Amino acid sequence: MVEPVVVLLGRGRVSVDTPILRADDLGVLRGDGVFETMHVRAGQPWLLDEHLARMRRSAQLLDLDLPDEATLRELAATACDGWPAEVEAALRLVCTRGPEHGGPVTVYATVNPVAPAVRMARRTGIAVVTATLGIPADLRTAETPWLLGGAKALSYAVNMASQRWARSQSADDVLWTSLEGYALEGPTSTLVWLDGEELCTVPADTTGILAGTTAAWLLSQAERLGWRPVRRMVRPADLLQMDGVWFASSLRGVVPVRSLDGVELPPSAATPVVQEVLGYPVPAAE
Repeated sequence: MVEPVVVLLGRGRVSVDTPILRADDLGVLRGDGVFETMHVRAGQPWLLDEHLARMRRSAQLLDLDLPDEATLRELAATACDGWPAEVEAALRLVCTRGPEHGGPVTVYATVNPVAPAVRMARRTGIAVVTATLGIPADLRTAETPWLLGGAKALSYAVNMASQRWARSQSADDVLWTSLEGYALEGPTSTLVWLDGEELCTVPADTTGILAGTTAAWLLSQAERLGWRPVRRMVRPADLLQMDGVWFASSLRGVVPVRSLDGVELPPSAATPVVQEVLGYPVPAAE
């Protein structure tokens, strides 16, 4: 059993039961902060550059004083130092606004093994149900910065509530939709689909969804796979006719959507292709 790792900025590695947050930390009181989660493979964080760039964008949207990139890189390296190369893991970098009445930001990193259920979803796929966010698709833009469109903030209460509701519906995850009925994203995933020769995802700049690093990297490989990368809107009903539908995220990689609102989706011949190019290990069938 591999023990989790905790690294606190300014103190280095600490025991996992070490108190590192004050009771009045705004990250706890208000979810005021940002974070990134990275897949650790062969003992190293994958797509570190892309995750740090997104963390910087998120911090700018929150007007948060994030440490410089060199400091965050050192924190990530310290957290992953000595992690067994054969053990998949999740590296999380977290920055909160710190004490309620002023003080420095709180910054720390954790490393934990990827749960077996997360890895198994790559093979078994997931059942997904749609749920409305109750907002127009184009509401969270640069003209409404207070809505934090595109920011990966700590306030994930709605995200987690959505997934709990999905489980109450005998599903595994949620596909959020807009008031107009367009598909947006999952609470912790990016929607990706294959339409003939087009590998598609939802545009982040016009919808305020979180720009997925895993999905972006996959689309950057589309041409070598014989497809065209496309960012466009789609309705859930249209996904039933696609050549492949997946949820992409840092820890699961790409998992096939096996059903949507109770309608079964046939297995896609493209699933092994996209999973191979991403390099996430897929558990063998039992």
